[in-house]
Amino acid sequence: MTDLAAAAHLLTGDGLPVELLACHPRLPLAAGVGADREADRSRVRVWDCSGGRLRELASFDVAVFTSRWGDRLLPPLAWHPHEPLLAVVDEGLLRRWTPDGRAEPLPAPAGCKALAYSPDGRALWASMPGGDDTSAVLDPATGAVTAAARYWDTGVGVHPSGELVATLVSDQGATFCVFARPGGPGGAMRQQRRALILDVDGYGTPLFSPDGRYLAVRGNAYVETLNVFAFPSLRKVLHTVLARDGEWPRHNLAFGPQPGVLWIGTPGGALIALDVAAREAVEHGGPGDAAVTALTATAAGELLVARADGSLALLPSAPAADAPHPDVAAFLAGTGDVPADGDLEDHLDFTDGEHDWDSGKLAEVTDASPGDPTWLQLQAHINRFAAQHTD
Repeated sequence: MTDLAAAAHLLTGDGLPVELLACHPRLPLAAGVGADREADRSRVRVWDCSGGRLRELASFDVAVFTSRWGDRLLPPLAWHPHEPLLAVVDEGLLRRWTPDGRAEPLPAPAGCKALAYSPDGRALWASMPGGDDTSAVLDPATGAVTAAARYWDTGVGVHPSGELVATLVSDQGATFCVFARPGGPGGAMRQQRRALILDVDGYGTPLFSPDGRYLAVRGNAYVETLNVFAFPSLRKVLHTVLARDGEWPRHNLAFGPQPGVLWIGTPGGALIALDVAAREAVEHGGPGDAAVTALTATAAGELLVARADGSLALLPSAPAADAPHPDVAAFLAGTGDVPADGDLEDHLDFTDGEHDWDSGKLAEVTDASPGDPTWLQLQAHINRFAAQHTD
């Protein structure tokens, strides 16, 4: 195991660990959230990470979220894709931070559990898992709802081209990773028929590599898995179980600047560099040995690491190799927009990375083994039951 040296290092003033990190996609700015569950508040911090340094610019408190099952959640936050503007959900408000501190709060939809700016910055997408399981499009200047949209959850992964996004539609038996074009009616997503299906639920936000060739998905609610898919083919190139028990950080993945290298933060304090194509992993220690609580990459490709002792470290990066982004048009040519009406699942042509499915093919499945995904076993059972009662 080799040790990594930090370009910059700091401690949070109150020692509260940062559990979620989000870097601005273009500017040297980063935000982090840690939950003070005893005080029933979350602490949001903003840092300048320019010039290989870390300097805290702001710190403020917002409310801790509570899910319908009583779980305490971190508040959703989102960076504007071009401007130095951070939006954070604080109960019924969208708190907004800018370097001059002058942005007024906006109204937020009730029950907003996930938030993202559209890649062009003209819309705010908000997800409200709850009774109706809906999402909304907000005017980023006023907070007004401009359109209602189909449900999505967890977060939005943006392809580096800005021409496509990936979201999750989660259910206990199966989760769909649904792709969408920005710029739909009222600023909504234009969901595409071609999708991924993942077993059970509890996954993290889909993560595209900087060159757009890979999509990584962390999960799930039962086993600490990692799946990586090639883009635009959606063929599965890697599946591994990180752990079968123990608490792993929920936000512990970051693609580095080197093509195909995925970094993983561990509860043991190590950072693992995983070469996806070669399927080779190198474990790195330092700086510090406390558990990693959050990990991300800056706009310049540096790794930003948060640890359980309240420390934050900025790790320098090697120059990135130039690599063209895969043509999103090639993906879009093999799919189409999902119709606005009807059940989403009925319109999807999906793959698990190895086999392709649609609603017609799935309706024919009557046999499944214990080793098959939960969703496939359930579908086979439903089809057998339906056949017996039809006869």
